[in-house]
Amino acid sequence: MSRRRVVVTGLGVITPLADTVEGLYRSQIEGRSGISRIELFDCSTFPTQIAGEVKNFDLSRYLKDSGRYRFAGANTQFALAAAKPALEQAGLLDEGKVDRSRIGVYLGAGEGKQDFYHVVPAIASSTKEGSAIDARRFVDIAHRTFDGPAEREQEMHTVAGHVADCFALDGPNYSCLTACAASSQAIGEAADLIRRGEVEVMVAGGAHSMIHPFGVTGFNLLTALSTNNAALGKASCPFDLRRDGFVMGEGAGIIILEELEHARRRGAEIFAELTGYGTTADAFRVTDSHPDGRGAIAAMKQALQDAGLDRAEIGYINAHGTSTQVNDRVETVAIKQVFGDYAKQIPVSSSKSMLGHLIAAAGVVELIICIMALRRGVLPPTINYEVPDPELDLDYIPNHAREKRVRHIMSNSFGFGGQNVALIVSELAA
Repeated sequence: MSRRRVVVTGLGVITPLADTVEGLYRSQIEGRSGISRIELFDCSTFPTQIAGEVKNFDLSRYLKDSGRYRFAGANTQFALAAAKPALEQAGLLDEGKVDRSRIGVYLGAGEGKQDFYHVVPAIASSTKEGSAIDARRFVDIAHRTFDGPAEREQEMHTVAGHVADCFALDGPNYSCLTACAASSQAIGEAADLIRRGEVEVMVAGGAHSMIHPFGVTGFNLLTALSTNNAALGKASCPFDLRRDGFVMGEGAGIIILEELEHARRRGAEIFAELTGYGTTADAFRVTDSHPDGRGAIAAMKQALQDAGLDRAEIGYINAHGTSTQVNDRVETVAIKQVFGDYAKQIPVSSSKSMLGHLIAAAGVVELIICIMALRRGVLPPTINYEVPDPELDLDYIPNHAREKRVRHIMSNSFGFGGQNVALIVSELAA
């Protein structure tokens, strides 16, 4: 029995570069940076003061009934704004056209709204000498100042729930938060649901924002963020010898995955086929990848096997490419181990050089860029690549886009905790 095939019939994004797929891809090809000084909070005392923010976002520009989501965090609002054009493009907004119980949602969504401006004063007002907390006083202050509906939005599963509710999607509803691999894992697992015949359509992807005091503090304490604040748009420099950490970004990406024959019967436009998915864990450390890249190697090999492809059939790799010392080295090692002598012939680039790192939403946005590259025959560059690292010797498409027609593209996502996902998208074959 042949395996059910999974294709992509809709795309939607909210990113620091653009809020349309066309705008995002054009910005990538032109090598524009979306990195600027943080404006979402007063960052003047933080070691890191730059990020890829979604500027001037207003949900009312995307949804008529946006007031329903006034308590929702940025992740939910970004997801809703990205889901609408994806569903519209796929022809799925009309509730009468398809069985809504056969359309599910699977999102790699970050933690929800962070109530920093109520939590911190409550803690400060309840702290005694010696840093002991007066729990009774804290509860009293919290009860008076915290907002119930806003608190509810802190849970990551609310994002997928809101998307299902907003667009009347009655099928299975899932969330995962496997760090920076989350939205890629959501896509892979969603595709498997379609392959198994449990659904016909999945709304998949992710949304995240950690550009808030808690998020920036946490990554600063881990020494994972770039502190090259003066560089702004040049601070994210994957695979470059000068790299000193990643630059945080925010946003959302949604793709509509659909069983091939179902899409054909509806007359839907097909953008690409999702042919390969591999996922593994390093089982090594909470933060660092295994130095030999063993989890990344296994994920890429799984994806190739799942797609039934020889390694020489991959025409381009969109790297995880965070601009940290460890990730870029380990990913290079892993690619060379998987692809052998062919590795140096494969163009590799990092979209994060322009977008920053969208954390849970990174994988889906980067896969959407891959789909556009597959269709347009132009591969995005790694910008800010100026000083080669002698240990990193692949073709990183430095600074300028490259015209090249390819049939199969791999997209890598490697997260904290050793989460590894590789996806492969391909031109639709007969």
